[in-house]
Amino acid sequence: MGIGNNGRQDDGLGWAFLDFLREEHTGFDLEYRYQLQIEDAECISKYDRVIFVDATKEPTEEGFYFEACQPLEKYNFSTHALTPETILYISKRLYYHQAKAFVLAIEGDCWGLRMGLSSKGTLNLNKAKSFFEDTILSNVIKEQKN
Repeated sequence: MGIGNNGRQDDGLGWAFLDFLREEHTGFDLEYRYQLQIEDAECISKYDRVIFVDATKEPTEEGFYFEACQPLEKYNFSTHALTPETILYISKRLYYHQAKAFVLAIEGDCWGLRMGLSSKGTLNLNKAKSFFEDTILSNVIKEQKN
């Protein structure tokens, strides 16, 4: 599930990662979102594994981070600012299903109203793509063989 807005420079990193998957790899169901909403809990309830891909303004050591995501009952003032943890919690409560979930957050640099990623965002996107292919896909292939 790619979260972002490609009309706001590096905010489009989540979508750019999904574009990469669509072009380079098969077998993934891809969902593009501007933001997470309550309805996404029903969407993820149909899957055993989910990766939420989004841009981050936080400094990261590698240009991105990949971490496990656990359900958390955490709501903001607006339901238009839901976190992946909240979506997992809602899915578990309403649909009695908890997908194994992860967050892939790619560090961005520019957030203006403009199409196209910054050079730093592109560099970090490429690092995240390499990590995904080298680590995540290779582990999935090993699991399928066992």
